[in-house]
Amino acid sequence: MSNVTAEEVADWMLEQVRGNGILYQADAVEYIREHFGASFIYVNENGNESIDKEVKKVFRKLHRGKAAWERDGFFWGWS
Repeated sequence: MSNVTAEEVADWMLEQVRGNGILYQADAVEYIREHFGASFIYVNENGNESIDKEVKKVFRKLHRGKAAWERDGFFWGWS
């Protein structure tokens, strides 16, 4: 797991959103921790577990505006 990159995690996220139309942050956090490692998860200023900022940066580049973050529902949706 130590050789996993932010790009690999972001690729997984993209495939989930593209394939399912939606990706809940809680599900993503759980899967990423289990399959890619806890180093890609942190606790944000609100005390919630979140996905590493570098992963989210790469994810944004990959989806090129096709995935939208829904703040109220804590998920990404494919547009």
